[in-house]
Amino acid sequence: MISHAFLQGYWWIIISLLAGILVFLLFVQGGQTFIFSLPADELRKKMLVNTLGRKWEFTFTTLVTFGGAFFASFPLFYATSFGGAYWVWMAILFSFIIQAVAYEYRSKPANIFGTRTYDIFLLINGSAGPFLLGTAVATFFTGANFSLDIMNRVQWNSPWHGLEAIASFRNLSLGFAVLFLSRVNGLLFIIKTIEDNELQERASGKLIMNSLFFLLFFLYFVVTLLTAEGFSLNPADGKIFMEKFKYLHNFTEMPLVLILFLAGTLAVLYGIFTALFRRSSSSVWFTGAGTILVVFSLFLILGFSNTAFYPSLSDLQSSLTIHNASSGHFTLRTMMFVSFVIPFVMAYIWYAWRAITNRKITGEEINKDDHAY
Repeated sequence: MISHAFLQGYWWIIISLLAGILVFLLFVQGGQTFIFSLPADELRKKMLVNTLGRKWEFTFTTLVTFGGAFFASFPLFYATSFGGAYWVWMAILFSFIIQAVAYEYRSKPANIFGTRTYDIFLLINGSAGPFLLGTAVATFFTGANFSLDIMNRVQWNSPWHGLEAIASFRNLSLGFAVLFLSRVNGLLFIIKTIEDNELQERASGKLIMNSLFFLLFFLYFVVTLLTAEGFSLNPADGKIFMEKFKYLHNFTEMPLVLILFLAGTLAVLYGIFTALFRRSSSSVWFTGAGTILVVFSLFLILGFSNTAFYPSLSDLQSSLTIHNASSGHFTLRTMMFVSFVIPFVMAYIWYAWRAITNRKITGEEINKDDHAY
């Protein structure tokens, strides 16, 4: 018989993988932040919007899948976070809603707001979406201001309901790291998919500063993560306690995860290097694979090795682990069988992805496309 502990670990791995894929797909948002600064004219802006617009639904669908999987497998986290930190999650959801509206109506004839309004919507989503997601996920490591009573009812101990996360520079550092990583991946994707020398040159020129800012914020977050206290679970009595160098210990206790983290980091650095110094048009595949591996490994050290993945700053014993926040055995087992179709879905997504991007976008194609964004 499949144990409950195995199912809890299985679903944490699924969620960790979805998180990694989601952060990579935020290249759509990152690319949108250049909508006013990168294209030199309206034709090139339209080329940029369309190369990103053909992928925005992948990001949106992955976000919904990630949230749905989290809700179904660890409902207490969903109730705690969305029931308490609702302002930050509502801001994230709102930014993605206006993105969908922008792509739907941007090029519709006689739209009442004008194209520029929808371009601003894309800029807001591109900036706020990755930054707020990164900042919110950082609280998985640094803690949040909630407590639970005996009935698991949530008491949020801050009037800001999640927005107080921006008061911590550790949280901000991950938010900015995700934002600048999405911008780097966005630039590399633009270089990969648009056939226009001027746009590619301008994208390459912006890559240096965005890569530097990403590396600075990412390095700060990783160093503080590995040297700070973490929220540890005592398996003997189920009590949460503070442990110095907790996440560093998790890496050493799970050497395979450490290897994945280092491999992902090197892949991102190699992708940036090949784009800057070898002018490779395929660098996005290295940074993309590296992004997935790094985020995947960070989520693994967050959920495994007796760690609280959503710590409480108000009451340590209210902290959530994969053991006390999960669904029941029947639900997790049923969902596991359903999850076996995921490889087939991923194969179809990959096929659709390749079909959409097998040719680079050109100005001539955009001018002839009556259904362009």
